Amino acid sequence: MAWRPFPPALTPLHASHPHPRPAPGLAPPDRGRDLRRAAADHALDALHLPAVAARGLARLASSARRRWERTPRDRRGPVLFAVTTCLLVLWLTPYGPLLGAVALAGAAVWHGRERPSDAAGGEPCEAERARLQTLYEALVPHLSLTDDPRPQPLYAHDGDWRRAFTDFAFTEEGRLARLRLRYPPHFGDGDPEARAHLQELLCAKAGRGREYHFAWEEELGELTLTALPPLPAGVCAQRFVTAPGETVLGFTDLHTVRRTVPVVDDGGERRDVPPVVWRTGPRSTEPHLLALGHPGSGTTTLLRSIALQALRQGEVLVVDGGGAGEYAFLAGRGRVPAVESTPAGALSALEWVVRETERRLLAANRVRQTGRDAPEDVCRPLWVLVDRPSVLSHLARAEGQRDPQDLLQVPLRYGRAVRVTVALADQFEGAGELTGAVRAYTRARVVLGAATPQEVRAVLGEAPSTTPPPEVPPGRGYARLGSGPVHRLQVPAAPDPFDEEAAEPQRRAVLELLPEPVAGPPKAPARRAVG
Repeated sequence: MAWRPFPPALTPLHASHPHPRPAPGLAPPDRGRDLRRAAADHALDALHLPAVAARGLARLASSARRRWERTPRDRRGPVLFAVTTCLLVLWLTPYGPLLGAVALAGAAVWHGRERPSDAAGGEPCEAERARLQTLYEALVPHLSLTDDPRPQPLYAHDGDWRRAFTDFAFTEEGRLARLRLRYPPHFGDGDPEARAHLQELLCAKAGRGREYHFAWEEELGELTLTALPPLPAGVCAQRFVTAPGETVLGFTDLHTVRRTVPVVDDGGERRDVPPVVWRTGPRSTEPHLLALGHPGSGTTTLLRSIALQALRQGEVLVVDGGGAGEYAFLAGRGRVPAVESTPAGALSALEWVVRETERRLLAANRVRQTGRDAPEDVCRPLWVLVDRPSVLSHLARAEGQRDPQDLLQVPLRYGRAVRVTVALADQFEGAGELTGAVRAYTRARVVLGAATPQEVRAVLGEAPSTTPPPEVPPGRGYARLGSGPVHRLQVPAAPDPFDEEAAEPQRRAVLELLPEPVAGPPKAPARRAVG
């Protein structure tokens, strides 16, 4: 008698494989065993939800215990009183206990669901545990006290790293990608030197050759270390999607800004990257910019990138103190009043800027008194780009002329109201030659190149929350707009199109952004054949 399988409608829903058809001459399988297996599957399915809820309750209890341990002793009494009051109100509310039980069951099921880390048991492997223990032992001399009165200090020799490290993640290569640690209350988290020392130690133990971001939470006494991906360095100058009055200084991390712009990299791939946007105009709080860096860091490239974006909206006047012809490609172009590189030419150009700023101020004042709209020549943005002003000041003093930086006081003080924007770039060696007006009115700051944390703090007013990159490409640095946070910055590539050593795609990208020449080059006379 041959065994017949169940019809499809009667096949158990939780059977992973269909019953095999027995070969001729073999005894049919035991139906009792199949029924027992199906009953076991149904029992496991029925117990799956309670198991998830139990796991969620355990996680909620563990989270509550950790929060209770992190709560200071002077706040535990008010917290306990608030929780008791809430429970009492819930008990006296009609259907309150039922609603509370339903909410607790839902939270338990949600927290007990399967997660990617649960597939591996949620526990680090042997190598990861050894790495975490090594990091913990390295932190003990810096975060422990010799005469700590607590019976179980957070950091102690032969202690457990699980109480100190509340969250961690590793990459596929086994390197530390994220770490959240607790530090004791006696640690001076308000001391910049103590912070820098601890960050340097964590950077060395987490693995060199990468950049790390440090997020300090002083209220909770926690520090989060995150390994950062490299910034996009293959984006050249192009037409960025921005609003009027906005300029893209470069690109930064996605978690520090709230927007992205579409770009095309050197390989022709389109993607969205987070920009550092500098806003200028009458309502801007950072109307002028100062960029500092070492030779070859990319400050001139930054000014060229700003000039290419400013030409879409207004006029650009360039004063090249270096005298190397880095801006010669702008000469003779439309909406470029002048490109000067000598002290006499710089004085003449900046004197015109002073008169133009005063003319715009008077015209705008008369228009506001009459209640009419401002004319177009007053509303048109005017950008003044000055490269190496310290060199110009030195040459002007050597020739017995006026310091060109003195002429920048008028556009720096009053230029915002009439859309006159000043952007300066210099090297650290000449930063001492900058005047007080330049230092006071340039609230948008950029530091490029391999600068030390002390140099970054001196220029931006605050040390960066990230470690320096192992290799600093051109145009890489930090930016800070006013009193905002310090951003990592990668300036888009904008080389001199006349530079033969620059990449050909980048040179073509710069030439495509230039306006048409005011007057084309003279044509060569036609030659006549002789004889």
